[in-house]
Formats: sequence, C-alpha cells, structure tokens
Amino acid sequence: MKKSIALAASAVATTVLISCGGNAAKGGVEEIIVPAHDGVPEYAIVNAPQVDLDGYEVDEEGFIKIFNGKDLEGWRGYGKDRCPSMWTVEDGCLKFNGAGGGEAQQGDGGDIIFARKFKNFELRFDWKVEKGANSGVFYLAREVKEKNDEGDMEYAHIYLSSPEYQILDNENHPDARLGKTIGIRQSSSLYDMIIAEPQNAKPWGEWNSGSIMVYEGTVVHGQNGANVLEYHMWTPEWTKLINSGKFAKDKSPLAFELLNNCGGDEHEGYIGFQDHGDVVYYRNIRVKIFD
Repeated sequence: MKKSIALAASAVATTVLISCGGNAAKGGVEEIIVPAHDGVPEYAIVNAPQVDLDGYEVDEEGFIKIFNGKDLEGWRGYGKDRCPSMWTVEDGCLKFNGAGGGEAQQGDGGDIIFARKFKNFELRFDWKVEKGANSGVFYLAREVKEKNDEGDMEYAHIYLSSPEYQILDNENHPDARLGKTIGIRQSSSLYDMIIAEPQNAKPWGEWNSGSIMVYEGTVVHGQNGANVLEYHMWTPEWTKLINSGKFAKDKSPLAFELLNNCGGDEHEGYIGFQDHGDVVYYRNIRVKIFD
C-alpha cells in the first residue's frame, strides 16, 4: 500500500481554484487532481475553506460545542456550500427527516459535515433513532471527486474516505445481522470492519451516548460509558483489515487507497453525519482538540 500512496502523492498534477459560498465558510476551493495509477481511477481531492472556531462555546471539560442546538451554523452538506433542507434543528437536536426510503430516497438530503478538519481529537455526541433506522458518524473524512459514467467529475460517497461509527436500531434493522460477521454492522461498530463489544445500545427511541477518540492513529469508539473497540490506523494491520471487506483493493480500489491514507498526508479530516434515509437525532455534539 505504501507504493500506491507514494504514486498518488507524486501524481498530483493540477490545482484549480473555484469559488465557494454558503453559511459555513467563504473563499476559494482547491481541487487537486490525482491521475489514474496502480488500478486506482483518476480522482480529485477538494480542499474547501474551514470554519474559524473562535466564538464557539467551550464547556468546562474543554470541549468545543460544534452544534449550538439552535441552527446549523458551521455545518454544510458534503460537497455542497449549504445544508440540505432535510436536516433541521428540532427541540435542540440535529434531526434528519428521513422518509424511510433508505439510500434510494428522494428529496433535498445528503450527508453533512462540520466545515472544519480535525486531527487529534475526541468527539462526543448523543443519538437516538426511530424504529428500524440506520445512520452513521464519519471522521477524518475528505471531500473527493471521481468520474461518473459520462466521464464528468462528481463527488464520491463520503464513506470511501472515512471510517464510520455505525448508528443503528439493532433490533429492527437488517444490517444488524448482515456483513461478513454477525454484529460487524451493529451500533458503534467500525462499519463492516470491527465489532463493538460489549453491544450496549439502547432500544430505538431512547438516547445513547457515543464517543470517538483519535490520537496519532489510535482510534477508540465508546458507547454508553464503555469503550467498545480500539484500532490503529496507518499500520499493516489496518491495511489488512480494509482489504478483508467491502473496501478491499479488488472491490473498490479508490476506497482502499483513501482509507489506507485516512485524512491524507496531514492525517486530518471532517466529522460528518449520514443520511441513510431514516429519522435520526443528534445532540450535545462537541469536540476536544488534543495538541
């Protein structure tokens, strides 16, 4: 994998500046084109302006409140300069107003990100879902474009570049019983890679607490007061793990490359929440940055 990463880095050929607007940040957007190499199709890394954290409230534990419970300040759609209208604020919660159509639903939806990249940090949040719902929390995500069937560049799925903390109604969504191993897609698992143990999620309609700690490649998922899994990025074990599932090199060479190099050369990326077509709520979303 080191060979592939080196090829990608040396293949950066073009930088294009375009404009960006919206309520999260304003300024130029840089697109870095990576030509096809080693079985990986041509793609582009998009670097957009970031939110200034000055002025955001900090709690007594040193966590920055990146969701204020009143509006979507600092948030935007993945690959967009605004928040999709299906994401709203209700009773102090960030809500996705899904219609139960899964990934095939229609409407002004899509995944959202907080428009600031984080490197070493701890993310804490509360979540609850309606019956049978599915969602996810992304971290170290990058905005990436790939060619579509017509040969035009369009935004790739966020999960191609980002690990996912699974959010799920374990009792009523079939994902809880799918994957290469039962449990590997249950709540707080590293989606399709590592099972969360113990599995202590509360039933649909009840609030759960979640946490994600990232520090120099070590990642820990927490749920309802327990650390439920730990793994280590940018290691041979991480490469083997990626190559053992749906993001394997022979199945998805772009995802294999991006996940192996999570966060890019700077090892930093966005925090995001998934539109999977179902109703989900988040609150108390806050981040502590480690020096």
